[in-house]
Amino acid sequence: MGRVGFAHAIGFDDVPFGRDSEGPVRVVGAVFARDRLDGVVSGHVRRDGADATATLIRLVAQSRFHAQLKLILLQGVAVAGFNVVDPVLLHHALGIPVLVVSRRAPDRPRIRRALLERVPDGARKWAVLERLGPMEPVAGVHVQRAGLTPAEAEQAVHQWALHGKIPEPLRTAHLIAGGVGDGHSRGRT
Repeated sequence: MGRVGFAHAIGFDDVPFGRDSEGPVRVVGAVFARDRLDGVVSGHVRRDGADATATLIRLVAQSRFHAQLKLILLQGVAVAGFNVVDPVLLHHALGIPVLVVSRRAPDRPRIRRALLERVPDGARKWAVLERLGPMEPVAGVHVQRAGLTPAEAEQAVHQWALHGKIPEPLRTAHLIAGGVGDGHSRGRT
């Protein structure tokens, strides 16, 4: 898949929410056409719920950008706390490769304990993470992938990491989400 293969991508992140927040959590998708922000999509998911995958499928499928998208980027595999996205299901439902990106590999034993001991439907959520396997180091970040080879994942990170190690669609989604949630953007992705 040449450079043109990833010319259109969407990156998702969630809006910051308070520890005691019980309402829905907004997720934001930043759509890029090459190096240009082309649009934004947003929706809501339940905190620690089980609707993230279905919501992202709907947001992408119903957007005017769907036909052009060649890559979906996720800032970690969960949004709104432990609302776990299933990248394999997302990939199969939309026919678009999915790349999960993180600055560092997560502490899998700690996540497993949290899911199994404190999170509703935690066993099913842990099963999604188990199917994905551990994150792989690629181009200075850690990734999990669905519908991409390791070489394609590395190509995608290199192509989209325009201002640091994090791909631009994720960096931008993070900035937009922070601005929407806190009134201003801050922090690193």
